[in-house]
Amino acid sequence: MTATASPGTADGPRPAPQGPAPRHRPGAGGGRSEGGVLNVFAHSFLIIWVVMAVGPVLWIVLSSLKPTGDITGSPFGLPTGVEWENFTTAWTEASVGRYALNSVIVLAFSLTGTMLLGAMAAYVIARYEFFGNRAVHYLFIGGLMFPVFLALVPLYFVMDNLGLLNTRPGLVLVYIGYSLPFTIFFLTAFFRTLPGAVHEAATIDGASHTRIFFQIMLPMAKPGLVSIGIFNFLGHWNQFVLPRVLNNADEENFVLPQGLASLMVQQGSYDANWGALYAGLTIAMLPILVVYLSFQRQVQAGLTAGALK
Repeated sequence: MTATASPGTADGPRPAPQGPAPRHRPGAGGGRSEGGVLNVFAHSFLIIWVVMAVGPVLWIVLSSLKPTGDITGSPFGLPTGVEWENFTTAWTEASVGRYALNSVIVLAFSLTGTMLLGAMAAYVIARYEFFGNRAVHYLFIGGLMFPVFLALVPLYFVMDNLGLLNTRPGLVLVYIGYSLPFTIFFLTAFFRTLPGAVHEAATIDGASHTRIFFQIMLPMAKPGLVSIGIFNFLGHWNQFVLPRVLNNADEENFVLPQGLASLMVQQGSYDANWGALYAGLTIAMLPILVVYLSFQRQVQAGLTAGALK
């Protein structure tokens, strides 16, 4: 009986078939190096930005602790002694305390009015359908594109005719009107992200519109309210142009930025008390730093809440 050999086995076992040789992908080895270069560039940019942002703040704080001789002799040097009296002088003799009190009074009323009116208007625009809803929304958005500098002259005469020129109530009303467009624009988008089932359930249970807004929807919108509240706080506290034009007659009503500007003009000589001036600037910065550091998590949550929902 003759054995039949299978093809390919006469000269030994057939070699296993080999696949195509792996190709070298151009740039595969250099991807990590490119990413490393990008990371170095990004971190270098962030470091430069931090130095540019924090450097002036630290310089002002250090200058507020220096004697006047150190400021004029070595502006960028370390203080040879700590002069805590600069803050006392700034608060009393330089009238920074009175300016800060005026700013607090104006800010308390303007921020409360802005948040209350802005939240109510944004809630109605976002949750209710009525004739002219879109037109009203666009009207407020249009206010964002209107520079306040174009309104200074007519605003001056309007405030004068109303008897509100050079008064703190006049500043409060102007601050509210100035901040409402952005507040309504921000909160309208935020109220639209809130679940509508809660609103419908409260309506079915017989809750009034006022109760639904204040007891249900407003607490749910807390992250957005905190975020826009921080922005309005910074804008009202640092506002300079509006009080400079509308509140320039009586120094007793000067707000803090306006008072510090007048103090800088008064200190425009070589033998002036520069330590007190820098102490006043430090006092003006402290509320902003405290508020932001206290509510930074709420600000971040409010900015990302709409995207996450």
